[in-house]
Amino acid sequence: MILEPLRLSPGHGIPAPLLAELTALYSSDRAFQELSGDFPDPGDIRPEQVASALAEELAHPDAEVLLARDAGRLAGIAITLAHHPDPADPDPWIGLLMVDAARQRRGYGRRLATLVEDRFRAAGRTAVRLAVLENNPGALAFWTALGYEIVDHREDRRLGRTCAVLRKVLADRRTGTMSAWTG
Repeated sequence: MILEPLRLSPGHGIPAPLLAELTALYSSDRAFQELSGDFPDPGDIRPEQVASALAEELAHPDAEVLLARDAGRLAGIAITLAHHPDPADPDPWIGLLMVDAARQRRGYGRRLATLVEDRFRAAGRTAVRLAVLENNPGALAFWTALGYEIVDHREDRRLGRTCAVLRKVLADRRTGTMSAWTG
């Protein structure tokens, strides 16, 4: 699996073939879309809705959309935030990690999460956070199995949904040691 950042040139949208892939990815997991409430009709997600959602994410200067490809096909997406809007929060965030529903429960999510963590390690980051909707016990089980721990409960900043905030200290993968600062 490889990660490639979604890069848009100013004034240009997502190329149509890529937007079709992204729309299929978002549409593949109707159960998640129903839980998240991010799209008005989880059974009918439109390319323009996906383009708008990604443009909104990319409007934040510290956001990055990462496309996960396996054998050339889009297998998943991760949206990260290098700096949280709250200046008291020192950690980068994973805002979304989604794997094509046909590839779930086959290790793709774990590999994608590891690749994202490795990017943060390479950037000198010592921990990472994310929020899981309280109504999504499957996601909570996934993240805690990867070593994330619940550190808070709060509403999300955009829609006011109740979330568990999780954090993972990023150990050096070569030595297994934790960084000195664990804030």
